[in-house]
Amino acid sequence: MKLISQYKGLRKEIYVLFFGRIVTSLGSMIWPVLTLILTRKLGLNATQAALVTVGSGIFFLPANIIGGKLADKYNKKMIIVYCDMISIVFYLISAFIPLSLFTIAILMFAAACQSIEYPAYNTLIADLTLTKDRERAYSLTYLGMNMGLVAAPTIAGILFENHLNLSFLISGLSIAMSTILIFLNIKDITPIQEEGAQGEYQASKSGESLFAILKQNKLIALYALIMTLYWGAYGQYGYLMPLDMGQIHGDRGALIYGSISSLNSITVVLFTPILTRVFRNMVSTKKCITGQSLLMVGFICFLSFRGIVPAYYIAMFLFTLGEIMSTFVEGPYLTQRIPASHRGRINGVMSIAQSVLQGIMTLVVGGLYDKASPAIAWSFVLVILAVAICLTLVLIPTDKRRYPALYTK
Repeated sequence: MKLISQYKGLRKEIYVLFFGRIVTSLGSMIWPVLTLILTRKLGLNATQAALVTVGSGIFFLPANIIGGKLADKYNKKMIIVYCDMISIVFYLISAFIPLSLFTIAILMFAAACQSIEYPAYNTLIADLTLTKDRERAYSLTYLGMNMGLVAAPTIAGILFENHLNLSFLISGLSIAMSTILIFLNIKDITPIQEEGAQGEYQASKSGESLFAILKQNKLIALYALIMTLYWGAYGQYGYLMPLDMGQIHGDRGALIYGSISSLNSITVVLFTPILTRVFRNMVSTKKCITGQSLLMVGFICFLSFRGIVPAYYIAMFLFTLGEIMSTFVEGPYLTQRIPASHRGRINGVMSIAQSVLQGIMTLVVGGLYDKASPAIAWSFVLVILAVAICLTLVLIPTDKRRYPALYTK
């Protein structure tokens, strides 16, 4: 019961966002199999698939900039609603046209709209919580996202061969349900005012530029670099891993990848409450390095036992524990250390940096995979992750000296 009761006491709006995440993620059937769509359905090789992925990432850059600025200036709830409405239209269109690169372009437009709303969604959670409750709130919404994702990848794998368009339709309808839920049930988005020393870090500074804020908080830039490297490596779960499985297992690759992706979501659902409670007193920087280390162990396990299907599930379990530890502390870390007036823009900049590096990494990995070997491609990913871990070792003591109020109980 303590695992459930730890989420009590949050504002009603947080629970609405939680249920919204569940419904939206239930329809996220496209992105887990995107690499397989490009390679198995459209006949692209690894490098070409990487170019499409990178091209879409470049397309998302202005979306993140726009989203960050809008989130700091306008009604966050309505930003989410309007962006969702546009993305719904694109998903529904893609469901009723023949599959081609044009279909992929339409889906990317839909994803761009959701990228615009991401800073608003992320900062709305911060606005509606106190520092002491923020990690629980982010943990809960992250849990909701993965509760919806439990079945989605497996269903996508089943529909992949003969009914792929149905995945697009389900995605659009699921986002529509989430949008209605948020529009009708979230009424009050008034930010909570933080008091005390912790509140000083978050005090609004509307007149200052983003660069001025980053100059005053140099560790935020270091943390952003660390998480950019981390997400660049993590992103290979959606590119290099299915690519590898498609090469090794052929047509069975989509189903195998879908099933281990479902294991990823099941593990998140079961272990997020456990890890949130067990490590509730561990500082966020140490959670980050623990997560990064587990992620690396998971990748090493996958590489060491490449081609052995049962080992994939062990690797995914370890990988997912690392994902949990790293992911639900990212939002709290940033929002506890930056002015509330700049949350949207900093989230937007983080998203841009992550998209750029992930795109570059995908190009490099695709080239290594085609021209060298899968082992070389995986080794490159592990090196990037190792650099992130080393930088986090630098961050841990430095952060405590810069933000002492966040280390007092």
